[in-house]
Amino acid sequence: MTLSLPSPISPAKTENQNQSAVSQSPILSPQRATGGFALLDSLLRHGVEYIFGYPGGAILPIYDDLYKVESTGALKHILVRHEQGAAHAADGYARATGKVGVCFGTSGPGATNLVTGIATAYMDSIPMVIVTGQVPRKMIGTDAFQETDIYGITLPIVKHSYVVRDPKDMARIVAEAFHIASTGRPGPVLIDVPKDVAFEEFDYEPIEPGTVKLPGYRPTVKGNPRQVNAAIKLIKESRRPLLYVGGGAIASNAHDQIKDLAELFNIPVTTTLMGIGAFDENHPLSLGMLGMHGTAYANFAVSDCDLLICVGARFDDRVTGKLDEFASRAKVIHIDIDPAEVGKNRIPEVPIVGDVRNVLLDLLRRCKQLGIKATPTQNQEWLNLINRWREEYPLVVPQHPDSISPQEAIVEVGRQAPNAFYTTDVGQHQMWAAQFLKNGPRRWISSAGLGTMGFGLPAAIGAKVAFPDEEVICISGDASFQMCLQELGTAAQYGINVKTLIVNNGWQGMVRQWQQAFHGERYSCSNMEVGMPDIELLAKAYGIKGIVVKEQAQLKDAIAEMLAHKGPVILNVHVTRDENCYPMVAPGKSNAQMVGLPKQPPTSAVEPVCCSHCGSMNAPNHNFCSECGTKL
Repeated sequence: MTLSLPSPISPAKTENQNQSAVSQSPILSPQRATGGFALLDSLLRHGVEYIFGYPGGAILPIYDDLYKVESTGALKHILVRHEQGAAHAADGYARATGKVGVCFGTSGPGATNLVTGIATAYMDSIPMVIVTGQVPRKMIGTDAFQETDIYGITLPIVKHSYVVRDPKDMARIVAEAFHIASTGRPGPVLIDVPKDVAFEEFDYEPIEPGTVKLPGYRPTVKGNPRQVNAAIKLIKESRRPLLYVGGGAIASNAHDQIKDLAELFNIPVTTTLMGIGAFDENHPLSLGMLGMHGTAYANFAVSDCDLLICVGARFDDRVTGKLDEFASRAKVIHIDIDPAEVGKNRIPEVPIVGDVRNVLLDLLRRCKQLGIKATPTQNQEWLNLINRWREEYPLVVPQHPDSISPQEAIVEVGRQAPNAFYTTDVGQHQMWAAQFLKNGPRRWISSAGLGTMGFGLPAAIGAKVAFPDEEVICISGDASFQMCLQELGTAAQYGINVKTLIVNNGWQGMVRQWQQAFHGERYSCSNMEVGMPDIELLAKAYGIKGIVVKEQAQLKDAIAEMLAHKGPVILNVHVTRDENCYPMVAPGKSNAQMVGLPKQPPTSAVEPVCCSHCGSMNAPNHNFCSECGTKL
């Protein structure tokens, strides 16, 4: 076989360019090709530019064809050091671009190494296509060498799965996989390819993007007009509305529509961890993130609002706290493309199933037609109350005379690189980054639903591959960093200029905080000091620049040095060892019952208020105890 087939569609930079290329594609006659080549040609026709993967026996026929295709410059493969890194890199690529990320792994352990990354993408609704090698068809089910039923293993964590039994089905399966992964509620799709299917030659007929028809798969994209009108009625009547925005707003690119709705009715906006970047966090209506480690004013607002407009979010337990007390005084409008999420955890007064952007466009269009908008004073009392909460319960950056606080490190990198793409690992550093960084659309990349340690570095690699001219920074912890540090080899091999800032406190930080708060300060297996590698020497071993910071006076210049360096850098910042992430909603408590709120002494001679629950003294103008979160 040679590469003399008709040229595939050039990788597309935008959806519009892709559609234009499809419309100009010539009618093709069948030509002889292998299943492996059909897979690669189909990927190219769907705009794939990069594949993240690791070869192995069962997938070698595909890699053999990839060798020939790569030589033409049409496709680029990024060799990771572990298949989990491939899945996370494809995930980071997808989150940064909005396109479908693609990763490869071989059968058996290669495929199972992908599972954590697949689950991460599934929980956060990220569009991915995962291709795994498989033992030959006649050996399936015989416990052959490196055989696992990856189709069965991943059924709970994919949107759909395929096992390619006939190479003639390859083009159709790839087209369907991309369609399913990227439409409706996005998600990962698995394609398992037996080794002999990849080898086998057949008469190949390409299938172009957008031409597949799946009668049983028709996501609802337009909201019901009567429900949209009912939502407008509730918004008009509300005096304490709140927009609660999740990752669905990012997926549908509804940033402008959320801003228009918020400004039309003067509605404050709070986001989930997944929704960060969907609304300008410097906007006066922004309340930042809500939930377990959200801002106090966002959590107070959701507790006191009379209308909660849920946009592309799913009432996750880390957001709601005690569910039956979450927005308990509010009517709910829930807009989501997945009907399974609407009413799952909270029954809304107005459910609207549809694409978030389409629904908001319809709602805004209807308001414009009828001349509906907020009256000058409709929400003013509500906004005044929220602004008072902002002043009384701000996010605090601790200052220590003999150490660097983690918040200081994150605030400083955000100040020096305000427009960077930020990826994170999982733990305290993730929550501090969510609290203090101000992110634009798709520039916040973090594992939310699954909470996957080790996600940050490979995800940063994926984002940087997608946007080589943009700054990409991974915020990690000393424990999380060690989960996928082997991907430093990937960064070194390809010169992928990602920066990693390690917030190093010598602990599994969030585990230590929970052990302190809820397990009697029994720090079982959470200290990471013994066995922690010398980061500077580790970086040097990979041919990467390493910087260590232990004193406050070094921090600013070290971050500037990291950003200025033309190549990957690891900045290891030693921070206060026992700093806790606050505010915090304890398990089983309502969002209004936060601990760790900033303590402010009374500003007048008026007697402080004693908390009936914990006995702490509070300023007389406080509504909630700054120690235990109990309503005063």
